[in-house]
Amino acid sequence: MPNVGRPNTRSGFLEGSKPVAKSDVQAGKYDLVRPDPDSDDIIDSGATAEIEEELDTPAETPPDDLSDNDIDPTDLSVPKGISTDDPVRMYLREIGSIPLLNGAEEVDLSRRIAAGGPDSEEAKRKLAEANLRLVVSIAKKYVGRGMLFLDLIQEGNLGLIRAVEKFDYEKGFKFSTYATWWIRQAITRAIADQARTIRIPVHMVETINRLKKITRRLSQDLGRKATDEEIAKEMEITVEKLREIVKVAQ
Repeated sequence: MPNVGRPNTRSGFLEGSKPVAKSDVQAGKYDLVRPDPDSDDIIDSGATAEIEEELDTPAETPPDDLSDNDIDPTDLSVPKGISTDDPVRMYLREIGSIPLLNGAEEVDLSRRIAAGGPDSEEAKRKLAEANLRLVVSIAKKYVGRGMLFLDLIQEGNLGLIRAVEKFDYEKGFKFSTYATWWIRQAITRAIADQARTIRIPVHMVETINRLKKITRRLSQDLGRKATDEEIAKEMEITVEKLREIVKVAQ
């Protein structure tokens, strides 16, 4: 996964959006969210895609008693023991220069997003960029759990994007309160996924990813859950071998 401060040629924070300000972050000079498919990071591309897919499942929805009382979105200090190179400092400085939104501004942007008009993408980016420092504040709480600080931020940004897409201002939550849940979900899942990937040999990770794809495809084709025998036949392995793979993946 690329460093958050890596220069890139994208046109904005959200793909297909137009810049709304002249800052480097808003002009898209930093790769804020999307993973680099050529990265040598331990988390493989299949795992990252799975995180995004899981975040979209209807069963995974925020509870009614959301809270962000332990989060300070204005705090951009670096966690103790974490060294920062120039790109990190530059990134933190850039997002620190983006003003926070007040309640009325949040509602206005949320209405524009819900309306789905021509400026909805611009509204999405404005809402997301105003909350980038929230991701940093949350990511700091997970330092020391097996992932680099920048990778935690990167995963948190994925959760922020999902929150922007799903936020419903009519339910009465502040956006930061709602986004906190999604950001935490993205980060904790990434930590769990990396821990599992570290324990599993690379060739086995590829086999597990293939198993998941075949299982999904068979279920769609058959209109029901595929049996072990059907999956094993498709993978050209024995049922016993299939069950071994499933056990490793758990």
